Amino acid sequence: MSFRQMVPGLVLAFSLLSTVASAAPPEQNHNAPAGGGGVLSLLPPDAVSDHVLNADGKTIPYTATAGTLDLFGQDGQRSAAIFYTAYVAKNRDANRPVTFVFNGGPGAASAFLNLGLVGPRIVDFGADGRDGANAKLVDNPQSWLEFTDLVLIDPIGTGWSRTVKPDDQNDFYSVDSDAESLAKAITLYVSHNGRASSPKYILGESYGGFRSVKVANSLREDQGILVSGIVMLSPLLEGRFVFGDSGDALAAAMELPSLAAAELERQNAFSEKAIQDAQTFALNEYLPALAGLPPSGDAGRAFYGRVAKLTGIPEDVVAKNQGFLSQVYRKHSDGGGTDVASAYDASFLAPDPYPQSEAEHGGDPVLDGFVRAYGGAFSSYARDELGFHTDMTYTLLSGSVNREWKWGGGSGGSRATAGVTDDLKELLSLSPSFRVLVGQGYSDLVIPFGVNKYVLDHMPQALADRVALKLYRGGHMFYTRPASREQFTGDARAFYAVRVQAAPATQSN
Repeated sequence: MSFRQMVPGLVLAFSLLSTVASAAPPEQNHNAPAGGGGVLSLLPPDAVSDHVLNADGKTIPYTATAGTLDLFGQDGQRSAAIFYTAYVAKNRDANRPVTFVFNGGPGAASAFLNLGLVGPRIVDFGADGRDGANAKLVDNPQSWLEFTDLVLIDPIGTGWSRTVKPDDQNDFYSVDSDAESLAKAITLYVSHNGRASSPKYILGESYGGFRSVKVANSLREDQGILVSGIVMLSPLLEGRFVFGDSGDALAAAMELPSLAAAELERQNAFSEKAIQDAQTFALNEYLPALAGLPPSGDAGRAFYGRVAKLTGIPEDVVAKNQGFLSQVYRKHSDGGGTDVASAYDASFLAPDPYPQSEAEHGGDPVLDGFVRAYGGAFSSYARDELGFHTDMTYTLLSGSVNREWKWGGGSGGSRATAGVTDDLKELLSLSPSFRVLVGQGYSDLVIPFGVNKYVLDHMPQALADRVALKLYRGGHMFYTRPASREQFTGDARAFYAVRVQAAPATQSN
């Protein structure tokens, strides 16, 4: 599936503003009601199990729950079941945060972040980090369970989340209905498990970043829950810079540093100084050249030659496309060879299955390659370690959800006009304690880091000090690199610690 069709989701975080600090009761086991019709009859009761995590020198006993949260229609009948996986530390403080996690797509399940970043178990892709066929499930010493409880949620149409009536699923495939259903699911979990006074966060990847802002608004407006922080991972914030015209000079300039980062990785020459130089060139020289008349003669050769050296794309290809590279980098980033680059990590090359064609064919080497192992790994993990037994297929990535998605407006809207920057500004304005952490991979071409740097740099000055952007080596899912995963986890730990320090903990039983 092309990256322009499917963008898996990002991290967001929110925390309930409350002056009440009370001991939280144990998590409740709410079994799914019998029957329900159709495919939901394949869902078993909630499965609860006890485990121990060893993380950062600490031993953390925890309870894992794999189960469903039921949604009901106006007639009182169950309309859908949303699958979730929760990890809750035992003997926790009353002020211990709880983080609600989802991926993006739209159409991606939470197994990516569960087994890739935050959960107590993680998929090991081997020494080179790319072997999906021989991937193994191992303990995750950087699990976020060390500093927050976790509730990973699969939106309708992903994972094991389904509607009672198959025809009703499309009712959930829109920006607003998706956010409302997830906000309702979060509210149900909070109510069922006595977490009203717990600080609340939402973690979302890619479209999940977009989604999380919408969920935060729905929680505030519809459920009366205020949130105090966001952690976003490779978020979609403004569609016009990602899905807009391939001849947009500003979008191209924001993309160039990621192309340069990928070439530095391929040449084993990565340095932050080189990335900074690429950013300076992109805005001060590359952008004006693309926005004006195409350079020609000696000036043109010098300009296109420099772009070629930065990106690894042959000079004749750069010149032929007048410096605009978004449509050609996948086929030409190997300097004229026969490999193709991944949009999800442009430093990642794989043999081109169609070298005779200039057009892009086939799947993405990352999205449609080794990371697909997250789906099978989660199915086995849920069955063998969490005790959740079902014959329903776990949907890691749904192309039908993505194709049917309605971005807004009466005619369905467009992803190229979708954005959440204004929503984010309002969240920051309405709550003085609300903060944002954004993590980005240098060589991500799905959501280039330059795009979100530009968006966040243009936040109002009064809000800017509560928004932080952190960059890591790797691509859209930079957490598949152990070093970057560890760095991001450290930054997230520090982000959460600010809230913990602000509210001294009391011990619960």
